[in-house]
Amino acid sequence: MHINIQNIIQTTIHYGFHFIIPIFIAILFYKSEWKKVYFIFLATMLVDLDHLLANPIFDPNRCSIGFHFLHSYYAIVFYVLLLFHKNRYIKVVAIGLLMHMVTDYQDCLWNR
Repeated sequence: MHINIQNIIQTTIHYGFHFIIPIFIAILFYKSEWKKVYFIFLATMLVDLDHLLANPIFDPNRCSIGFHFLHSYYAIVFYVLLLFHKNRYIKVVAIGLLMHMVTDYQDCLWNR
């Protein structure tokens, strides 16, 4: 049995970025409502539903950025524009989506 250390490190970083970093951001910047903000951050992971349209659905060597519709550069520009929305929760959604894109982009760097 061969253990691939790089895959273990990459997976740990990936899911740490998805679950651990957002809780720190929620607590640090949204102290009074960090639980609500963290839940919104977690909800933005629904953006991965676009993976269901790919064949295969999951490919560990595929870069999601630019491949999946909700991970496209057009979508990322839209997420950046949402940062300027007046509603603070829309801004939180935008932050969550952009954190997701950064997380998925770091996977692209591992697979070069």
